[in-house]
Amino acid sequence: MNAKPVIGLIGAIGAGKSTVAAALAERGGRIVDADRLGHAALERPEIRRKVLDRWGTRGNLLKPDGRLDRRAMAGIVFADPADRTALEAIVFPDIAREALQEIERAQADPAVKFIVVDAAVMLEAGWDHVCDRLVYVDAPREVRLARLAARSGWTDCDLAAREAAQWPAEKKLLRANGVIMNDGSRKELLNRVDCMLKQLDVV
Repeated sequence: MNAKPVIGLIGAIGAGKSTVAAALAERGGRIVDADRLGHAALERPEIRRKVLDRWGTRGNLLKPDGRLDRRAMAGIVFADPADRTALEAIVFPDIAREALQEIERAQADPAVKFIVVDAAVMLEAGWDHVCDRLVYVDAPREVRLARLAARSGWTDCDLAAREAAQWPAEKKLLRANGVIMNDGSRKELLNRVDCMLKQLDVV
């Protein structure tokens, strides 16, 4: 086990991993957000160039300010597994490197009690080797779809496409050391987070 426990946060799309991560941060955890690191990776000139070299002829992938349009990219890579694999090969090494650096800084910070790696594709990318425990965040599909529709305008087809790009829930659950259901009130969720931390002997 690491000097400070490292929890890998995985789960169903729209289940509320970010909400659970925020609760863990309030309890002394340092959050390493792979999604944020992925967005930052797409801002790097060398990665932007590789993306445009491969997909620039597919349409306008740039916003007016010159940044990559992530929504346009998603429309491409979630429609074709080969394109998704190609994009992952471009950005995953950068994300992994930055995540490891953040973990090292958190390990050295005396204010940090434990570390949380929030990564939707933790298992698919093989990043779970840096974690001591894996926690799966879950919620019924209709609840998740309602959240995604309200937040991002997703349809059932959008959710299905994203789900098809990840390991099935059953496979992820087999790897998890614990499950947090996020289908009730905030108070219920916080109680479940506290119970999980005790169950994992983290705090």
